[in-house]
Amino acid sequence: MTGPMRRTRNEELLLARISAAAGREHLGRRRATYAGAAHTAHAKALRDRGIRGLSALLRYGGPSPANARDDARLDLYEYGMTVVVKRRIHVVRYDTTSVFRTSTPHSHDAAHVGTIYTLTGVDGERVVLRGGPEHGDAEEWWSEIQLGVTRAQLPLALSALDKGERLTFGDIWLTREEVGYGETRARWPQIRNIWIRKGAVKLDIDGTWHEPGCRISEIPNLFLLRALVELFHHNVNGCD
Repeated sequence: MTGPMRRTRNEELLLARISAAAGREHLGRRRATYAGAAHTAHAKALRDRGIRGLSALLRYGGPSPANARDDARLDLYEYGMTVVVKRRIHVVRYDTTSVFRTSTPHSHDAAHVGTIYTLTGVDGERVVLRGGPEHGDAEEWWSEIQLGVTRAQLPLALSALDKGERLTFGDIWLTREEVGYGETRARWPQIRNIWIRKGAVKLDIDGTWHEPGCRISEIPNLFLLRALVELFHHNVNGCD
């Protein structure tokens, strides 16, 4: 009978560094570890190009196409995660990160669609994770990240709204009383649904679909926006 495989010295040292980085940011207990593909993109570079340039930057794999295929290790914790790219450890906290999601065809096969997830680390640097059919665990770790960010940021968002603040998600904004974009605004009882599909976001206002014009890839924490819209819609309509 074969016993458990022993870690190499380098693996032990890397695990110790990961644990130390997670401990410094108080990420809590480790939940799971995944293999993936990732590279980094400096937030300053993205700001200089403008948020509408984010999709193009990610579509072609960042500043260097070779970086897009770097092997990465993802360790998911209770309150955040670590991503190791080229033995450098990036730390993401669920309560402070901004997450962008973009679907993109592979350069060699336009019909083969993958997904890229861009997360802001505690140091302000952005980590780009790739998911798709060739990354079998992507759906699982993405679900965990999405749930973790929603759990951490939804109470903070509701508290801010209770204080009269306005939250913005790309071109879309919302308060306790209203939601809007550009010149369009509506009170919550007028909002019937939110539709997210094929790279676009639409709001059903009094039975008419309105499209803000911003793409999904331009909206930070889109899943949080959807959770807030659904929550307010249910509350104003007296749903359980």
